[in-house]
Amino acid sequence: MSVARLQAGDIGRDPRSHRQAVPPVLGFSDEDKAGTIQPHDDALVVTLRIRGYDVKRVMVDQGSAVEIMYPDLFKGLNLRLDDLTPYCSPLVSFEGRMVTPKGQIRLPVQTGSEVVEVNFIVVDVYSPYMAIVARPWLHTLGAVSFTLHQKVKYPFEGRVCEIRGDQSSARQCLVAAIRHEPEIESSARTEGDL
Repeated sequence: MSVARLQAGDIGRDPRSHRQAVPPVLGFSDEDKAGTIQPHDDALVVTLRIRGYDVKRVMVDQGSAVEIMYPDLFKGLNLRLDDLTPYCSPLVSFEGRMVTPKGQIRLPVQTGSEVVEVNFIVVDVYSPYMAIVARPWLHTLGAVSFTLHQKVKYPFEGRVCEIRGDQSSARQCLVAAIRHEPEIESSARTEGDL
């Protein structure tokens, strides 16, 4: 049985104290694979509530240091370029190209009862995903993600909550990315398209 565990809060605790609550253990076991298609190599794609809207096709990427928002979500949330603050550092796309962000915006992301403010970097490039949440979101939430089990787990009020991935959506995004032709995108877009 494979088990990954993380327990926080032990530092500085007096072992003789019996009154302190034991923090929940964030772990994954084979039981967490129930309901998933195994074996797989699917990305972890979830639905999150962003700015009050349920947003599907959000990829959880623990290998990324920034949260990304793509044009479909930017337009769907009725955001304007005036809503953005400057973000001057270029990014590298999945294809390895340099991407100049349009700016950044701070928005609430809700998971269950927990709300976390997230700084999304807005880019004007094609993606089958609506957004990517990354290490800053995971760390602020105190969450652990595991693609094999297709889950994100996080502590909330003394218990472990979880977000389940959507393998069907992950596979649809993969097919869309493979079928996408980047040459059409670059010739069809103009500077103000976002």
